[in-house]
Amino acid sequence: MDLGIKDRVALVAAASKGIGFAVARELAREGARVFICSRDQSRASEAAQRIHDETGASVAGIGADVTDDAAMERFVSLAHERAGSIDILVTNAGGPPASSFAEAQLEMFRQAFELNALSAIRLAKLVLPGMRAQRWGRIVNITSVSVKQPIDGLLFSNTVRAALTGWAKTVSNEVAPDNVTVNSVAPGYTLTERQDELAKARSQTLGKSKEEIIASWATQGPMGRIGRPEEIAAAVAFLASERASYITGVTLQVDGGWVKSLF
Repeated sequence: MDLGIKDRVALVAAASKGIGFAVARELAREGARVFICSRDQSRASEAAQRIHDETGASVAGIGADVTDDAAMERFVSLAHERAGSIDILVTNAGGPPASSFAEAQLEMFRQAFELNALSAIRLAKLVLPGMRAQRWGRIVNITSVSVKQPIDGLLFSNTVRAALTGWAKTVSNEVAPDNVTVNSVAPGYTLTERQDELAKARSQTLGKSKEEIIASWATQGPMGRIGRPEEIAAAVAFLASERASYITGVTLQVDGGWVKSLF
């Protein structure tokens, strides 16, 4: 299927590894011109080069922290200067630490909101005026299945990502008349560095090995396995495409059937 995004300009946040990297690579394979960011310039540059070598697409890696106002302004401005417009925005950030409410401090909630909600809102605020003016745009937020079925021990993710989902649904209605869509992809357990960190934290809490924790996650869904980053990336690329022009305001879980609810 031709997704209709050849030569579109895409920004992918926090894309030096994991799901973000897989998304950037998938968009590049579809012919998009891709700009990625990471807090570490060398990792951003290395990731961009890897994607270029694999796909032949134009990919730029910029060192920028998604929680830094000035850094995000520079990231977006650089893409505008080099490409002229921004058509696709994929928001992404590392997840907050595992915690119970008894352990949580108020400052930890503030940090989680900054990382997993305000980082996406900030980028959208920077790119939406241009998307609305050109009457074409796609915003896809990478969140978590925790927005549909809270996960024990992930207090901050359960709280903050749900807030971002409410924001996305609200804004999707505002910008829909301008042919701009706002959607979210909610990954289930996926084989990334982040899942490895969570498995280590859970193993300490439950007194089990990391391998046992990961194996238990795999058995929770009907497919009996953990997802791959490229499977999440395929869903993101579709929602970012011309083919998804009549889909907005949705949260699509990509979880192998892990979420038990109807909606």
